[in-house]
Amino acid sequence: MRFQLTEDQRALKAGVRELLDRRFGREALRAAVDAPGRLDRELWRVLGDAGFFALRLPEADGGVGLGLPEAVLVFEEAGRALLPGPLVATHLAAGTVPGAATGETVVAAVDGELVEWLEPADVVRGEATGAVPLRSVDPLTPLHRLPAAPHRKARHPVSAGTGAPDPLASLLTAAEQLGTAVRVLETAVQHARTREQFGRPIGAFQAVKHLCADLLVRTETARVAVYAAAVTGDPADIAAARLLADEAAVRGARDCLQVHGGMGFTWEADVHLHLKRAWVRARRGGGSTESEELLAARLAA
Repeated sequence: MRFQLTEDQRALKAGVRELLDRRFGREALRAAVDAPGRLDRELWRVLGDAGFFALRLPEADGGVGLGLPEAVLVFEEAGRALLPGPLVATHLAAGTVPGAATGETVVAAVDGELVEWLEPADVVRGEATGAVPLRSVDPLTPLHRLPAAPHRKARHPVSAGTGAPDPLASLLTAAEQLGTAVRVLETAVQHARTREQFGRPIGAFQAVKHLCADLLVRTETARVAVYAAAVTGDPADIAAARLLADEAAVRGARDCLQVHGGMGFTWEADVHLHLKRAWVRARRGGGSTESEELLAARLAA
């Protein structure tokens, strides 16, 4: 099966990338890193005006009227740009929480024992009483931990009215991870072409070629899986896409760091920011364990 984006989908993807490049370029990214925990409300409202949160709402309800495949494309671009904030929670709350669709209301969600962006949030979905700050490995994702309690059984965001993991939250997270995989692939290849050693670009050396090739294979494999899951909406397809996207983002960022060598370990390089965000996202919704268990149950059925 071939997945070919329509002209409108390509235009949507390009438009979101242009918007994020303009409003959240590297200078803005570094400013956000220097002010951890602060959510840019103006940027949030710009996203709301652009239809980021209301993308899947019907036009009759003031939304854009698009579908899950388009949401995946938008979240892929958000992941590529390292856009901070509770994007998934606010997007999923559009239409049910007043102001979420327009970006006027910031919505956070309890995810097992953790809550991302608790303090800046206007609305928190789930019980977050007693949450305490937790030092996050990602300077752009503030975390709070909930106290252990016997009554707290859910370890992840759940679908309304069920105890099952929310597949939409998992798919949108996979799309963000895909965006990170795309960005670190681009970064690694650019560095391999321009950085020289022994009078030659380092991309001419076989070891670096292999790293870049592996980056490409994992990224494109994850892309096909994420796009397919957006079309089918099947929980098993989403679980498989999530596993592949998490691997593409985490291993991709690590390989990108390897391509950069000693430069990749410095604070000034952006590689570590992509790796840290990929680590944090990979823990959402129960992490790989939930996806693996879902796939195992499907295979055993």
